[in-house]
Amino acid sequence: NLNDIHMDIMDYIRPATCTDEVFRSMWAEFEWENKVAISTSITELQPFLNHVVSSTNMNCLTPIDSSEKGSFLAANLYARSVFGEDALVNLSVEKKENDGKLAGYIRIRSKTQGIALSLGDRITSVQRELPESE
Repeated sequence: NLNDIHMDIMDYIRPATCTDEVFRSMWAEFEWENKVAISTSITELQPFLNHVVSSTNMNCLTPIDSSEKGSFLAANLYARSVFGEDALVNLSVEKKENDGKLAGYIRIRSKTQGIALSLGDRITSVQRELPESE
């Protein structure tokens, strides 16, 4: 009976790095995409990005200036599984002026459906948690 076997994808995902060109090439090539709506109690862009990065074992490829105070943030994240599978994430989030809440989407792409769905489930569950510093 395999119903009792549960694997946590975070045991197999490691932060990795690649060039912007390689990221764009893989983004265009990968078939599986999972789009997760942002729903969080975190109200600041940088802490939200940091929380997603640390909670998913991913590496942020986009240089982020923490001194910049804008209302929009876009970042590319990358990780590789211990089995050599690539996981790409594009985070696009904006801080709404009317209520101060964050809104947007996190898009996950991979060659395999399992990675895209598992990372999406992980992001859905951790984005509702508050980061350790708050």
